[in-house]
Amino acid sequence: MQKDFWQYLQQFTPARIARGRAGHSIPTQELLKFQADHAQARDAVHSILDVATLKNQFQTNLDLPIVCLRSEVEHRSQYLQRPDLGRTLHQSSRQQLQDLTATQNDICFVITDGLSAKAIQENAFELIQSLTEKLQKMEWQIAPICLVEQGRVAIADEIGFLLNAEIVMVLIGERPGLTSPNSMGAYVTLHPRVGMTDESRNCVSNIRPEGMNTLIASNKLLYLLTEIKTKKISGVSLKDNESIGFTLNSV
Repeated sequence: MQKDFWQYLQQFTPARIARGRAGHSIPTQELLKFQADHAQARDAVHSILDVATLKNQFQTNLDLPIVCLRSEVEHRSQYLQRPDLGRTLHQSSRQQLQDLTATQNDICFVITDGLSAKAIQENAFELIQSLTEKLQKMEWQIAPICLVEQGRVAIADEIGFLLNAEIVMVLIGERPGLTSPNSMGAYVTLHPRVGMTDESRNCVSNIRPEGMNTLIASNKLLYLLTEIKTKKISGVSLKDNESIGFTLNSV
């Protein structure tokens, strides 16, 4: 096997650079690693959210009501082919929220599988636990936590609106990369309602132990939530300024 001159760069990134070569191809060992990572990414996309386990985890550790919902998607294959159905609540779930007493809430948390249920299963609880503890100390009113099967980001807009929340945050499994089958994203939107578009949202991405861990993500999201509530803006209008470094360290 011929070594690559740029091999030292591997210490700075998990990306597949400078992996050597055998003739005109990459070495067999590297090929097998690639195939294994590709298989993990495919498994993550097709993984199914274990709602019962997640619900039990929240109910056991948090003093907040939990609501289980679903989108209009009927099965995983349809979810991958029809993104529009993943953005819309099933009628039964819509009615379930309409039947709740919609008091004024500062924030609503929505948790959905997205393109990696594995990411949600591994990271969502720890992040929500950290955030809710901080927000409750700040006397924020928190709506029931919503667990949604087969959802996309925009499904949180209708949920937040029905629960009369000023801000909605959706945690969702991100599209898996070859080194990150367990990456979770958090999208935050002010004054959620049906029909909103992505420029109205703020996103914190790559939440996972090997990327942005849940403690750092929690602090960053708390900063964003405080800015959104204070300035009454979100999305492209809200700038992540230089003071965030100080804010994160002082939270």
